[in-house]
Amino acid sequence: MSESRRPRLDTPRETRRQLVRRPAVDADAFGVFAESFARYMGTAKFILWMTLFVIIWVAWNVLAPPDLRFDEPPFIALTLMLSLQASYAAPLILLAQNRQEQRDKVVGEQDRQANARAHADMEFLAREVASLRMSVGEVATRDFLRSELRGLLQDIEELAQPEAAGDEPRPGSDS
Repeated sequence: MSESRRPRLDTPRETRRQLVRRPAVDADAFGVFAESFARYMGTAKFILWMTLFVIIWVAWNVLAPPDLRFDEPPFIALTLMLSLQASYAAPLILLAQNRQEQRDKVVGEQDRQANARAHADMEFLAREVASLRMSVGEVATRDFLRSELRGLLQDIEELAQPEAAGDEPRPGSDS
């Protein structure tokens, strides 16, 4: 084989055509079925129906006339049927759990993003409140203005008193 025809390890092989088509399965539809099946198997209703079924099976095969019995003790057919049911139930339950885990991951990621947004909003609001506090600290309050006006009024009254009493101009005044 020449160098140019030899397949390289870093290039993928050509895909082979399949002789038989595999059946297409809708994963979502099957997943929904698996979840509903797993949900039903986890109910008291299922356990009661299954218990009733087993009791009737055992009672029929113990109490019925011998020619009408279809499963003699040790109830191999019942055991086989319950094993078959369990062999299908286990993968369906696992599939339902996997789908639930995927949904939980999506919800967890959405919660994390919402928490991050809320945290950023809280930080922004904290900065805004701090800047408002700083701005309000620089604004003259009503009490401060009143005290300043009172002080100025007293200064004016003091300046006006010597002129009214003796009409002597104070040092530094223009009149």
